[in-house]
Amino acid sequence: MVETFGAASTTEDVLSGIDLHGKRILVTGVSAGIGVETARSLAAHGANVIGTARDLAKAEGATAQIRKDAAANGGSLELVELDLANLASVRNCADQLVRKGEPFDAIIANAGVMATPFIHTTDHFEMQFGTNHLGHFVLVNRIAKLLRAGGRLVNLASSGHRFSNVNLDDPNFEMTPYDPFLAYGRSKTANILFAVAFDRRYRARDIRAAAVHPGVIQTELGRHMDPAMVKAMMDQLEKQLAAEGKRSFPWKTIPQGAATSIWAAVVAPAGEIGGKYCENCHEGQVVREDIAISPTSEGVRVYALDPNAAEALWRKSEEMVGESF
Repeated sequence: MVETFGAASTTEDVLSGIDLHGKRILVTGVSAGIGVETARSLAAHGANVIGTARDLAKAEGATAQIRKDAAANGGSLELVELDLANLASVRNCADQLVRKGEPFDAIIANAGVMATPFIHTTDHFEMQFGTNHLGHFVLVNRIAKLLRAGGRLVNLASSGHRFSNVNLDDPNFEMTPYDPFLAYGRSKTANILFAVAFDRRYRARDIRAAAVHPGVIQTELGRHMDPAMVKAMMDQLEKQLAAEGKRSFPWKTIPQGAATSIWAAVVAPAGEIGGKYCENCHEGQVVREDIAISPTSEGVRVYALDPNAAEALWRKSEEMVGESF
């Protein structure tokens, strides 16, 4: 019998009784927040975790508990430098991993940025699309050959994909007025569409891909946002929910936030998550664009799972980064 998990489930809940000894898993962004907890929980159950970080010194400090839990349970942690906003760094990281030649059982594309000012990556891409999508697009495709049969790709998406579909005619906001949440929405929709396209390409090799919404958690991801603006937004949202007779906004803890990533990567049946958007440790419900979704409700927009859009994004991404996969 498959145990049912939900919004309140933690990493320890979903990994209860799971032995990950002999598993090798890549997690991007292990210097803070969900990435640290994702790596910790995997290593604490015996996995060999390769964690990437832009700032290795910061990551060393942030992962002390991971190393303790790994040592106590037969797991391990190895840190690798990776700056997703710099394709030279992405390619260097991928080349190192390919040269090493050790296979992966899962890749969890966790790292990302949110609601940044209008700035650009080293390669002149809009920062959120360039970091959240294009950086991972190049990294994952360059190391895809290392995924074992039965392996998984898990892309960290967000309910923020509801802010916007991708705009392949203007991905860098050269013609569109820049809005940080619009840009975030585009990048998160791209994360979902990338999983859809990757799953289609690799399922014949028994490799599946999924996108996950971790929930809303207070982490460093919101560091670019004005605290006063955030408070005003949340106050307004709470008033709206109260007027509708609904409960307060469901914040998650970091272990709850990392649970869906872990569930999709090593617990859920492959056929249940392949090519899907998942949240609260289950497949998300598809909701048409003409139907309103409450900020506290589940649901993925149809456009984020459109296979034709996924293929168009893949082709545009190859064009932007100058590589074919």
